Amino acid sequence: MRPRAPRKLRKPHVRGELRAVVDETIALFHRLRWVAEQIYGDEGRSTARRGILRGLVRYGAQTVPALARTRSVTRQHVQEVVTALVADRLVELIPNPRHRRSRLVRATARGQALVLRMDDTDDRVLIAVGTDLSTRELEITARTLETVRKGFELGTRWRRVLATAQLR
Repeated sequence: MRPRAPRKLRKPHVRGELRAVVDETIALFHRLRWVAEQIYGDEGRSTARRGILRGLVRYGAQTVPALARTRSVTRQHVQEVVTALVADRLVELIPNPRHRRSRLVRATARGQALVLRMDDTDDRVLIAVGTDLSTRELEITARTLETVRKGFELGTRWRRVLATAQLR
């Protein structure tokens, strides 16, 4: 019987590959935000506006507190964005059968049309940008980013590090 080869040790990633992924993700976020301003113009003024409007079109009417929870931001921040979207007639407030005071925010026909135009623009831009990427590379990238995101969503992993650092 041949002995098994020893297992490879996992790399700690401290100043290596995982940091490079996080740094590149942050740089990509900032670039995407800038590009979005160029391609959407005034209609899609901010990331928060686009995100809330797209979420309402894709997932249906929601309350302001629910929109805030899914984005990990304050209710007050979302309320400001929703108020501006109402003023632009992209969303409307409707009665909530589950709660007397917390109304539902719903995309209007005008808001839905704007999301369709933005999605069409996205599709064309993504096709142009992704010409050098294979489906396999994109699948691996998406899975990797999902795994990293889920690691940060498990607060016990990173909060434990803070707790031990504070004890020193």
